[in-house]
Amino acid sequence: MYGENVCPNAQDPPDLPALGALMVDTGHGDRVGEFRGVAGPYWSLRPVGGGAEWEAEPHRVRPALLMEQLRARTARLNARSRGEVL
Repeated sequence: MYGENVCPNAQDPPDLPALGALMVDTGHGDRVGEFRGVAGPYWSLRPVGGGAEWEAEPHRVRPALLMEQLRARTARLNARSRGEVL
């Protein structure tokens, strides 16, 4: 049978991004967050501008495209202008 002797996690782990780099967590609905560091086998991300951190699987995280970065920053600024607690 194909792949029966292949380890499912044989991929090399992705390179660590710079602290504060905007990343997209595809495992959590393409949520955009700032890279905060490594927590065991996971990467810690937090919403743009602050908030509760969450853990993401490194193989499900990719760098945010420019459009995704702008969307996340604009949403933060709009919420702040409406007086929402951030």
